Amino acid sequence: MKVIDRISLILVIVGALNWGSVGLFGFDCVAFLFGGQMGTISRIIYSLVGIAGLWCITLLFRERDE
Repeated sequence: MKVIDRISLILVIVGALNWGSVGLFGFDCVAFLFGGQMGTISRIIYSLVGIAGLWCITLLFRERDE
């Protein structure tokens, strides 16, 4: 697995955990830690998670070498 694949998966997991906390508890961890939903760092993190999610779509269509 390439490094970019691992980074993307980590970011997608972070995003999933964040959305889980929003859905279950109404608490946005990223916004809390980085200055609100419209904070610059929060928006960068949200954007990186979104791009990572798009990258992970490519994992569905790749052949696996085992």
